[in-house]
Amino acid sequence: MALFVLSFLVHAFIGLRLLPALPAWGAFALGAWLFASALLIPMGLQARRFARPPRADQLATAGLFALGLFSSMFVLTLGRDVLLFAAFLADAGSPALPQTSARWVPLLALGLSVIGLLNTRRTARVKNVDIPITGLPPALQGFTIAQISDLHVGPTIRASYIQRIVDRVNQLEADAVAITGDIVDGPVPELGPHVAPLAGLRARHGSFFVTGNHEYYAGAGPWLAEVRRLGIRVLLNEHVVIRREDTALVLAGVTDFMAHHFDPTHQSDPAAALEGAPADAGARILLAHQPRSATAAEKAGFDLQISGHTHGGQFFPWIFFVRFQQPFTAGLHRLGGLWVYVSRGTGYWGPPKRVAAPSEITRLRLVAA
Repeated sequence: MALFVLSFLVHAFIGLRLLPALPAWGAFALGAWLFASALLIPMGLQARRFARPPRADQLATAGLFALGLFSSMFVLTLGRDVLLFAAFLADAGSPALPQTSARWVPLLALGLSVIGLLNTRRTARVKNVDIPITGLPPALQGFTIAQISDLHVGPTIRASYIQRIVDRVNQLEADAVAITGDIVDGPVPELGPHVAPLAGLRARHGSFFVTGNHEYYAGAGPWLAEVRRLGIRVLLNEHVVIRREDTALVLAGVTDFMAHHFDPTHQSDPAAALEGAPADAGARILLAHQPRSATAAEKAGFDLQISGHTHGGQFFPWIFFVRFQQPFTAGLHRLGGLWVYVSRGTGYWGPPKRVAAPSEITRLRLVAA
C-alpha cells in the first residue's frame, strides 16, 4: 500500500505542475496517463502479486516502461520549474512560457522513452579496447577477453536476446569470456531457461563468472549452482592460472562489493583472490562487479580490473549521478598502477530504456605498454 501511496503522490506533483497550463484536451490526456502510470508502476514492480506468468511478465513490462517514462517526465518537470523560476527572477521570458513548456515536458519525455526503448531492442555492439600492460611478456601480447556484464535477464530480457549475445561473443574467438555479474533479476526456476544459452559461450580458455549484487537479491546459492551447471567457472575470491608458452596469466574474481551483507562468507577480498598465484605472472587480471573494488585491487597488485554495475547511468539524467556512488562510470581509467575498465552493460536494469549510454560487448586486448 505504501508503494501505491508514494506513486500517486509523485504523479500528483507532475499533474499539479503541468495540467493547469495545458489546454483541456491535453490536460485530460496527460491526467489519464498519470493516473494509469501511478497504478502501473507499483503493480509492475509487484507483478507476481497480481497475476501469473505470462500475464505477470506483461504487467511487469508495462510497469517498467511507465517507470522509465515517469522518470524522464519527473526530471523534466523539475527542470521546467527551475526554468520558470529563473525567468521570474530575471523578469524575462514570454508570457506563454508556462503553457509552452508544459506541452514540451510530456513530449520530450515520451520521445526519450521511445528512443530509449528502441536502443534496448538492438543487440549490444562490440567495443574494442586495448589495455597497455607494463612489461607484458610477448607470449601474452594480444590476449583477448570478451566481457559481458549486467544482462539482467527478467521480464523484458529473454532467451532470444541472450542467444544473440552468445552468437556475437563467439564470433570474437576470444581467449577467455568474462561475465562480470548481474545476469538475472529473478529465481532459477523462473529464469533458468532464459539464461541457458550462456552454456553455448566459447573461448580458448573458457568462460568465467563473478557475482553481482542482483545475484544476491535473486538467491546467490541456486544461481551459482546453475552457472556452474552451464559449464561456466565461478570465481569466488579465487583465481585460475592460464599458461601460454610457459608464461602465466592470472585471472581472478571476487564476490560483489556488498556481498557480505547477504552472506558473511562472501566478503569481497581481492588480496585473497590472489593468494597462491605465481609471482612471475605476466599479467594479473581481476573480475569485480563494482568499480569500487579498485582501491583494494590496486593494493593487491593487479594490473587490470574488469567491472560493470554502473550501466553507464543507462539514461538521462542518471548518467550524471553514477559518479557519486562509484569511482568510475564507464570506459578505461587509471588508478595508481591499476587499469580499470567499466562496461556500460550488455543488457539493462528496470525500464527498457537506454539514452546516451549504449549497451556493449567488450573485446579487451592486452598489449605491451
